[in-house]
Amino acid sequence: MRTYILRRFLQAIPLLLAISLLSFFIMQLSPGSYLDTMRLNPDVSEELIETMKRQYGLDKSVPEQYFHWLWQILHGNLGESFTYQVPVTHVIKTRVVNTMILSFAAMVIAWGLSIPIGIYSATHKYTMGDNIFTSLAFVGLSIPNFFFALLLLFLIVKFNVPLPINGMTSIMYDFMSPIGKFIDILKHLLVPAIVLGTASMATLTRIMRGQMIEAMRSDYIRTARAKGLKNNKVVYKHAFRNAINPMITIFGFQISMLLSGAALTETVTGWPGLGKMMLTAVRSKDLYLAMAGLMIGSVLLIIGNLIADILLAVSDPRIRYS
Repeated sequence: MRTYILRRFLQAIPLLLAISLLSFFIMQLSPGSYLDTMRLNPDVSEELIETMKRQYGLDKSVPEQYFHWLWQILHGNLGESFTYQVPVTHVIKTRVVNTMILSFAAMVIAWGLSIPIGIYSATHKYTMGDNIFTSLAFVGLSIPNFFFALLLLFLIVKFNVPLPINGMTSIMYDFMSPIGKFIDILKHLLVPAIVLGTASMATLTRIMRGQMIEAMRSDYIRTARAKGLKNNKVVYKHAFRNAINPMITIFGFQISMLLSGAALTETVTGWPGLGKMMLTAVRSKDLYLAMAGLMIGSVLLIIGNLIADILLAVSDPRIRYS
């Protein structure tokens, strides 16, 4: 397993180089640059714009810009943000923890609910409970994240629910006790976490239900029942262990998808996370900040798939990596 993990990390190096090269040139395909928006401001002189061009290396050709950026990356420097006028590392550092909190809470909601609901629906096929959960899953698949977020915020305001509708902390956050600060963040976290979690939950529930139904039809399940094993042991020890494998594979993709999926949710709910900031960076053509976001997503995808492969080997003794 150590050899396999080491080989995967070595394979990731040329893959990340290819992703960075493709992403950098795609970013350059859209017309204009960040400095073009500054030209619309009459208070900004042409001399200042030319100075900033040289400062950020935008006066060079696209291949020269890429290799200059890559050289900085190899020396641990992600470049400087055009918008914030500070190193990209500092900008990301202030937001990445917020996004990790939101993503972790969303994953707990999505996976903590979808797996037991999927198992229940599979073991109670076509009952009223299964029909209700199936209908809710279809509704969840149909509603976009931003609309569901707006709907929740509307209901909170309409019925005077004592929950905040924007941001991550209250105005008096700095004057609260440690427990009060924790509760305040939880209150602000509830809406975006529910929105982001239920978006994944609808898909995961349907997949879990389908996999469990297929597993329950297998010959080894009929054999286990014929031996007189208890229903819980048949369902959770035999059927569940085989049905969970595709879910583990999806788990690897979910890790990276949460970063991109959180962008719209963070924008609507005002959560100060990385996804919202990266969306703004792409729209404003803040080149180095946008590239950092794309590379973070790529790294998360590679790490997520590696974690999924390792978990598959742990959960299923038939799978071994040499």
